[in-house]
Amino acid sequence: MLADLSKATTVYLTPILMLTTLFLILFAYLAPSAMLAGQVAFLTVTPSTFLTQPGSNQQVDGPTMFAGLLGSCSKPSNAAPLYCVSPSVSPTYNTSVFTANTPSSVLAAPPAATPAFLAVALAFSVVFFIMYTAISFRHLMGKAGGVWEKPMVQRVSAWIGICSFLVGLASFLIIRMYFGKAVADFNMSIQGQGSNGPQLIANTGNAFTMVWVGYSFFAIPVIVSLAKLHVLATK
Repeated sequence: MLADLSKATTVYLTPILMLTTLFLILFAYLAPSAMLAGQVAFLTVTPSTFLTQPGSNQQVDGPTMFAGLLGSCSKPSNAAPLYCVSPSVSPTYNTSVFTANTPSSVLAAPPAATPAFLAVALAFSVVFFIMYTAISFRHLMGKAGGVWEKPMVQRVSAWIGICSFLVGLASFLIIRMYFGKAVADFNMSIQGQGSNGPQLIANTGNAFTMVWVGYSFFAIPVIVSLAKLHVLATK
């Protein structure tokens, strides 16, 4: 019973978790300029009286911006359609919808190296998913499965997995600090203008939640791969 449960978890569940990880990270990486516009973003600026009128949080009309790693989407009013810039690893956010007294200068995209590192980490994550799945289902491949039995192949797979996990997670942690600082600076600047400031508020977006869930799932197949290496090393 326990052996069957362990086999089912290792063989069937972990590849599904890894596939879910790839989708979550990919969606967060591409949003909002390439997909999921207005739904997923790393940073959002929305109309609000919370900063200009303490104690009040009534609904107001105003500009909105959703920012991600590859670009931004924005609109001048609640009823207006979203306009998204073309995706790029070094995007320029469209802040033209904001008024002159809006501290839009702090709403800059991360350095181009960060999305590039994440693209590389994502590519290696795809390679790890393919190799890990092939190793898990090697018993169904007949003679071709013998390639995935080799300890060297399994060792390479584990190293690819751990490297892509660490590089990707570290990059997203840096991005979280970067956007967190931008949010704090933006909101402090508006608060400093008092009641004359623009009725806006910045927040970190739900893309970070997708990323953290994705990397929580990612950790499971990486741990399984390392456990297999440990077993091979102690034989």
